[in-house]
Amino acid sequence: MSEIESGAIVEARRQMEICNACRYCEGYCAVFPAMTLRREFAVGDLTHLANLCHSCKGCYHACQYAPPHAFGVNIPATFADIRNESYAEYAWPAPMGRLFARNGTVVTATVVLALTLVLLLTMGLQDPAILYTAQTGTGAFFRVIPYWLMTGLATLTFGYAVMAMTIGGVRYWRGTAPGKGQGGKQKPITPQPVATAAVDILTLRNLGGGGHGCNDLDDSFAQTRRWFHQSMFYGFMLCFAATTTGAFYHHFLGWKSPHAFLSLPVQFGTWGGVLLCIGTVGLLWVKTVTDPGPVAKRWLGGEYAMLGLLFLVSITGLLLLVVRHTGAMGVMLAVHLGLVLGLFLILPYSKMVHGVYRSLALLRNAQEKRV
Repeated sequence: MSEIESGAIVEARRQMEICNACRYCEGYCAVFPAMTLRREFAVGDLTHLANLCHSCKGCYHACQYAPPHAFGVNIPATFADIRNESYAEYAWPAPMGRLFARNGTVVTATVVLALTLVLLLTMGLQDPAILYTAQTGTGAFFRVIPYWLMTGLATLTFGYAVMAMTIGGVRYWRGTAPGKGQGGKQKPITPQPVATAAVDILTLRNLGGGGHGCNDLDDSFAQTRRWFHQSMFYGFMLCFAATTTGAFYHHFLGWKSPHAFLSLPVQFGTWGGVLLCIGTVGLLWVKTVTDPGPVAKRWLGGEYAMLGLLFLVSITGLLLLVVRHTGAMGVMLAVHLGLVLGLFLILPYSKMVHGVYRSLALLRNAQEKRV
């Protein structure tokens, strides 16, 4: 990260030194065992620990030095600040990192522009009457929005998002290499740590002190946020599977959409959309009722906006399935694809990048545990 240390980095180092002396929370989650491996806390070390944190808030409610104690130890809120600073620091291209400062506004503006663009292109390239006329049979969607336009915009925007997040991930990995507080040794990537990290990612084991739950409302443990997060994650992956199988059908089997309800693309998309709706609404609810003490409130706008966007993408996809044989299909298709375009454009500059950095943090943590 930048050579000039932010206030969050300075504060995190102070709090980690207190925690390293206390060690009451050593068994709470992956963060504190990783903390004990470090004698000092370089910027890269603190960035790694912050992205390893799943914000379960267990340490906050257990800590005898948490506010209103004079030490004011608040690891979840402080680490949330560092995570967002790391998103901006490692963003590619670098100037785009500024978009994290007002992420709620940026997400909203991007979605509005993407929706407007898709609607204008659709009406400009096609007879506007097609938007309001029932389209049925093979290739119905492409009579509303040309295939080249649909796939071209999706390929360019999603391809750019993947490239930007990959470059950001590489920069993060290099920037969080073990510092002098841990001997400065970069560990090789071997199959066992990769497998361990994959299990941690897929099960969200650390979302709640190693698995027993989060302290979202008070000091009682609950798995609610973990379940909602898994619902959103696996819903997103099913929707990606729907797109992938649909592309395979189109290019290799010659089967063009819209497909039958019981086909793989439709089933993947349907259940993925349902899980996404449940997960996003559930996480929005958790954020509104959670204890505000360990929350970094300055970043909530971007988190609400991204959850809202994911919900709109999923619900419009489900509605498109319902109305695809009616006159409402054209407008619904344009709206859904506009939202998807907005999602792809904003992916590298939104809370969604936490999936990349947290996965890499879990991989590094798995490497360290094997030494």
